[in-house]
Amino acid sequence: MGSASSLLTQYDIEEVQENCNYLFSQQEIVALYERFCQLDRNAKGFISADEFLSIPEFSLNPLSQRLLKITDGLNFKDFVAFLSAFSPKASFQQKIGLIFRVYDIDGKGRVTFKDQMEVLRDLTGSFMQEEQREQVLVHLLNEAGYTRDASLLLDDFIKILSKCNMKMEVEVPVD
Repeated sequence: MGSASSLLTQYDIEEVQENCNYLFSQQEIVALYERFCQLDRNAKGFISADEFLSIPEFSLNPLSQRLLKITDGLNFKDFVAFLSAFSPKASFQQKIGLIFRVYDIDGKGRVTFKDQMEVLRDLTGSFMQEEQREQVLVHLLNEAGYTRDASLLLDDFIKILSKCNMKMEVEVPVD
């Protein structure tokens, strides 16, 4: 193991594992700690927005600005908790919980039509006109039994997305 992992004690590993509901093995926790230390360039103990944006896959993501509101300033324990939604062992509800947080940018526990339109705008950019976005979203909501006036809760998101076959996983390379 590298020098970064020597700062992580067995107790720390087990505590982080418990915090993320054992969705990562001890070896994966060590590998994630090494990556965390690489990203935490000034060894502050947390990862800033600029450091997250140094990850090409993150910075190229059309939702990166929304994700930054969730990830900016995460310490290692919170970093692993955030990534746990991407574990192959994570439940469907855990994955949807993260998606819900991306949509629920104000953190009030509700996603409005406006919130959904903003995400759709981020995802489609200039490839879709505003009227088209609105039509698509209204159609999707109607198909799921909701109107544009509905404020969706996490349970609504789970209900709507349960029909989707999505793969939201990341592989943690271990030595």
